[in-house]
Amino acid sequence: MSDMQHDARRPYVRPMTGWWRKNPYFVCYMLREGTALVVAAYAMVLLTGLLCLATSEAAFNGWLAVLRHPFSIALHLLALAAMVYHTWSWFDIMPKTMPPVYAGGKRVPRHVITRAGIVTAIVVTLLILLLTWSLT
Repeated sequence: MSDMQHDARRPYVRPMTGWWRKNPYFVCYMLREGTALVVAAYAMVLLTGLLCLATSEAAFNGWLAVLRHPFSIALHLLALAAMVYHTWSWFDIMPKTMPPVYAGGKRVPRHVITRAGIVTAIVVTLLILLLTWSLT
C-alpha cells in the first residue's frame, strides 16, 4: 500500500463567475470599486498634464489639444458620471463604517451624515471651480 491514497471523488469547486451579480449589495460594491479605478485613471491624466507643464509650454499645449478632442470630452463626461457615483456611494457607506455620532444626547441618523458629506463635497467642488475660473 502506498503512503498516499487517492480519493476517486472530485473535490467540489465553487464557481466564481458572476458571483457578484446575484446580490444587489455586491453589484453596488463592485460598481463602487470599479469607479475607484476611474478616479485613479483620471489622476494619471492630471499627472500627465502636470508633467507636460513641467516639460515645456509646447508639451502642455499638446496635452490641452488632446483634451479638447471630442473623444476626450466624451471620456471626461463618462469619468464625471463615474466620479459622481463614487462620491455618492462613498458618503452613503460612510455612516455604516464609522462609530455612532451623538449630538445633543441623540444619535445622528445615517441619512443626515450622508447628506452632510454630499453637501460638503458639492460646496468644496463649487469653491474650487470658482477659484480656478477666477484665476483665468
